Formats: sequence, C-alpha cells, structure tokens
Amino acid sequence: MVPKSVAVPPTPRPSPAPLDFKSLEARLRQTQAIGVFTKLALKNQVDDLLGKFRAYHKRQGTTTLAQLRRNYDMLLLKVLSLLQDTDPPLAQDIIKSRAAMWSILEDPKKFTEFNLMAGATP
Repeated sequence: MVPKSVAVPPTPRPSPAPLDFKSLEARLRQTQAIGVFTKLALKNQVDDLLGKFRAYHKRQGTTTLAQLRRNYDMLLLKVLSLLQDTDPPLAQDIIKSRAAMWSILEDPKKFTEFNLMAGATP
C-alpha cells in the first residue's frame, strides 16, 4: 500500500511592515517623482494636519475626527497621485501603510508615543 501524500498548504509570505513616519518622510524626500516646491508644499500640509491632530487630542478647537480623517485621506490621495506613475513602489507602500498610520494619528496614546504631540515632525 502506497502512503498518500499530504498536501501542505503554502506558507503565506509575511507582508512587509507598514511604513513608519520617519521612513515615509525619508522616502518622500528621496523620490524623484515629486519636485522640490511640491515637496515643500506637502510638508506644510502635513505640518498643518499634525497641528490639527494635536489640537484635537488636546481637546482644543472644533475639528472632529471625521474631518481629520477626510483631511488625511485627501492628503494621501494627493501624494499617491504624484507617485503612482513615477514611483509605484513607494505608492504601494503608502497604500499598505495607510491604516497603520491612521491608527497612530487617531489614538492619543500612540500619537504621544510617536512624539507627535510635542510638535516634532515625523
């Protein structure tokens, strides 16, 4: 009698770790897909958004989490539109990291742990 072979399910490949804010910043600085002035404008928009998150977490102002989410999504869409044709790997990494980055921004404890509350740029 010949033993039956047991089918071994393929081992899932581990997904890459989501980008953290520091590696995202470094890769955005290095990419040739975005011009210098556009990078400066994006940095200002990121700083403004982080300022809104700081105010939200300190319970200052009237901005809601839903409004912050909309601002976050719009900023990411803008970045992705700039990257999609000339730096697809970075665009894909941002897409994969989108939820992880949002979870840091929306959670006051994580926001503080990543030194974003103090006004430090990522």
